[in-house]
Amino acid sequence: MEAYLRRSSVVLLLIVSFIAALVMPSPSPVVGDKVKLNLYYESLCPFCQNFILNDLPKIYDNGLIDIIDLKLSPYGNAKLLDNGTIVCQHGKQECKLNTVEACAINAWPAIDEHLRFITCVESFADQGKHHDKWKTCFQKLKLGPEDVNDCINSGLGYMLELQYADEIGALRPPHRYVPWVTVNGQPLLEDYEKFTSYVCKAYKGPNVPRACHGLSLSTSTAPDSSAVCYKENYSAKANSKLL
Repeated sequence: MEAYLRRSSVVLLLIVSFIAALVMPSPSPVVGDKVKLNLYYESLCPFCQNFILNDLPKIYDNGLIDIIDLKLSPYGNAKLLDNGTIVCQHGKQECKLNTVEACAINAWPAIDEHLRFITCVESFADQGKHHDKWKTCFQKLKLGPEDVNDCINSGLGYMLELQYADEIGALRPPHRYVPWVTVNGQPLLEDYEKFTSYVCKAYKGPNVPRACHGLSLSTSTAPDSSAVCYKENYSAKANSKLL
């Protein structure tokens, strides 16, 4: 009887293992590491706005989003004074929107969610409607405003901006202007609009997206050195305090 039970247990174990092998999904193919794409920017720099509104959306159309780890850093050329005040290149409203966008990233960590919101905010900024119109982005995108508002009003937004200040301050070589775009930590300088070529060149995985098919990986074209906001060029309104 004992031998019969042992045989039955072995048979049952084999049956269970066979069924599990049928229903368990096959291991996914190994995917190469994603390329780290970082954008350091400020909300009211027109060239940052143009990059966010016209260049970044293409990553969803051409599949580049599948091979990148995109991170946005909304601080740019702001300065931290000795008394803890943050001043921004384009004045108080830029400090406010930098904080709004930092809070959006904190509230919705998924890139798809906070990038949609930031793109909406920047679209109003690009039209010169950046004082209050950006608040309509919550309703337009069906996103609750509570987390972002709490972040701003509690002072968390200020602390997030200090973190972004540390991040951009630690860049080597130091950033000289915005937008400052890096691929795997390497700055693209004024060639930032060709980030797709640099990403495709850096990607070593097997799942090459459509963005890279037939793309010339040459990155030697002459850059447009005027399409940036330099750190040294501050407006007269740049002595405004962050919220």
